[in-house]
Amino acid sequence: MAQHCDFLIIGGGIAGISAASQLAETAKTIVLEMEDVIGHHSTGRSAAIFIRNYGNAVIRALNAASEPTLMNPQGICEGSVLTRRGLLMLAEEGKEDLLETYEEDAEGLETRSAEEALAMVPILDPEKVSSALYEPNALDIDVDRLFQGYARLFKSRGGEIILSAPATQIERQDGLWQVTTPKGVFCAPVLINAAGAWADKIAELAGLKTIGLTPKRRTAAILPLPEGVDSSNWPLFEGAAEPFYAKPEAGKLLVSPVDADPVEPHDAFVDDMVLAEGLYRFENAVNFPVTRVEHSWAGLRSFVEDRSPVVGFAPDADGFFWLAAQGGYGIQTSPALSRLTADLCLNRPCELPEEILAALSPNRFT
Repeated sequence: MAQHCDFLIIGGGIAGISAASQLAETAKTIVLEMEDVIGHHSTGRSAAIFIRNYGNAVIRALNAASEPTLMNPQGICEGSVLTRRGLLMLAEEGKEDLLETYEEDAEGLETRSAEEALAMVPILDPEKVSSALYEPNALDIDVDRLFQGYARLFKSRGGEIILSAPATQIERQDGLWQVTTPKGVFCAPVLINAAGAWADKIAELAGLKTIGLTPKRRTAAILPLPEGVDSSNWPLFEGAAEPFYAKPEAGKLLVSPVDADPVEPHDAFVDDMVLAEGLYRFENAVNFPVTRVEHSWAGLRSFVEDRSPVVGFAPDADGFFWLAAQGGYGIQTSPALSRLTADLCLNRPCELPEEILAALSPNRFT
């Protein structure tokens, strides 16, 4: 026997679970997750930073709409999931123009001298820092607390999560989407595609046009610091010309080569050469050698061509809803996108301006 609900969501990452928590308040909602745990892929591998100036104009509007909830996630979890971190962008001599380009599109940035940058991050090589920009309002996100808060809220509202349930067949019959999985058949008038890097694959399975989604690998590693070095008050710091970023992480450093190599959707793994090249760039910017990697991993950040999310009903099929292409912004935009998804699915007024709704809509691909 098929199991019926009002909204059926494919994907148990931050996008699917946060949207499910909002829909379940008034409608029966089921989430299908292909892995044996939720949040296994991009959500569980996030660098966990909130930056108001991160992304294009659409992303920045979503950041602004999400920030109040992240500061006070009442009903999701107790207390803010944000803590002060700061972001320091570094430029070598002769590369200062790279900072000027970034500054043109950002707000609230402060210029820092080389001496001030070195005081903020003492491990920097003085010969590799000419000037810097500082964003004081960059904040750490407690991703696990936010994500688990959404999951608990969803379950408390009667929502159901079906694990180890990849979609093997998707059909539209008699006004219902019917999804066949190893855990049974599930039906709903509205199917929400929150499958992350697999979102285009889900559309193909359902017989719909794809949106040109490109998963891109992002690698990170945990490095030990020199003995006696306390990084707890350092900002996240990154190179403007030689790409890397580094973030204090439990007395150590999380370092990423900021790679963005296009790949097929898969359970991402580290490319050793990409990591080695990124660590070389990092090592060139600091005053100590990289002698050991304690842990490394990779995740997928999925984009369409204009690098804005795709949120809304598909123009080529009734009841098929896109919630995809969050790129590297899915955690920090989840409050706004989950509310938007619920508003559109439940035919309620939306808080976002019409121009942002149009920029997110899948209709833009037609």
